[in-house]
Amino acid sequence: MIRKSALLLIAFPLIFVACKGPAPVEKSTPITPDQIVLQLRLLDENILKVQAEDPTTPNGQMLVMPRTINKDGSLSLCSTGDWTSGFYPGVLWYMFEMTGQPEWKEKAIKYTATLEDEQFNGSDHDVGFRMFCSFGNALHLTSNPDYIPVLVQSAKTLIARYYENVGCIRSWNFNQENLQCPVIIDNMMNLELLFWATQKTGDSVYYDIAVNHALTTMKNHFRPDNSSVHVVDYDTISGEVRQKNTHQGYADESSWARGQTWGLYGYTMTYRFTKNKDFLKQAEKIADFLLEHPNLPDDMVPYWDFDAPGIPDEPRDVSAAAIMASALYELCTYSEKGDIYYHQANKIMESLSSTYASAPGENYGFILGHSVGAKPTDSEVDVPINYADYYYLEARVRKMDLMAY
Repeated sequence: MIRKSALLLIAFPLIFVACKGPAPVEKSTPITPDQIVLQLRLLDENILKVQAEDPTTPNGQMLVMPRTINKDGSLSLCSTGDWTSGFYPGVLWYMFEMTGQPEWKEKAIKYTATLEDEQFNGSDHDVGFRMFCSFGNALHLTSNPDYIPVLVQSAKTLIARYYENVGCIRSWNFNQENLQCPVIIDNMMNLELLFWATQKTGDSVYYDIAVNHALTTMKNHFRPDNSSVHVVDYDTISGEVRQKNTHQGYADESSWARGQTWGLYGYTMTYRFTKNKDFLKQAEKIADFLLEHPNLPDDMVPYWDFDAPGIPDEPRDVSAAAIMASALYELCTYSEKGDIYYHQANKIMESLSSTYASAPGENYGFILGHSVGAKPTDSEVDVPINYADYYYLEARVRKMDLMAY
């Protein structure tokens, strides 16, 4: 999520890989920075139009953040309690970082402020997504000390979900009749908030929990081919694994694309903070699984699941590609295989910036299209999604950092 150190650029030879599968749409002209500005201004206008109708969720929460496009073609907003609510403020902060224009800072401050109460929301593990993508970026770019206590409290809220007997932070509370302590691979992303909290406060409890979670996940989530299951459920007393299954992938034994990229990003970030070579090796193993997979298409944008039965006619997941690109730009600075990772990230970004970018004025202002939220439930299939835009912009910023050195 947040870059903690400058990424070093090496002059790398161009590397090509074997490619599979056609792109779903014809190649278009790559989206320019000016067009991204116009898209996000349009998105802001459309948010205000929906908000003017005073929409609320069934339980009365205000809908404030753009999330996706509904099946009826309307713009979908989410409440601050939604797991994706931190991504739009993060998009605005990245726009401020890239452009230096006050309009993006003003919008970012406004939308970040709406999430302040979420520092106490311990209903799931997603406090890290909500708060570090928003307040974390805010602190990084403004150094405003008022953001610090909000983030520290967010970290306290997150570690309250830690089960010492398991060695992991519990992800979900739902389906308790079947699950005791479900841990999803996505949860690796929320550890960054904890590493930051130890750096800021000096209290090692956050760091220790993050490391334990990463170690337990590395032990139990990964298969011999270095792919990851989505959900591992643990016994809260013994800490033993009860079951392994999927929630958003094709099958319990399949490789859900976004889940693989959450793992790649999470272990790369964990190595940044710990310098534990085991975490770097894990990140490299995941990267190699992704990049060398026979079902990875030519354009480097994965199908929603690497084992989906209808390949090559399955939907692509642009969000997985954006996460992968951002992670690879960081991983290339740590790994001896950095030349490969850097150029593969470039190939992904070339595809996202052209084939998968919204045409000017389309998709309500979202930058990218063609993401998949949860295909098994036919939820958010082949649509723009806010976290795809977030990690796409983060990848652009990371590449800019690389090119500056």
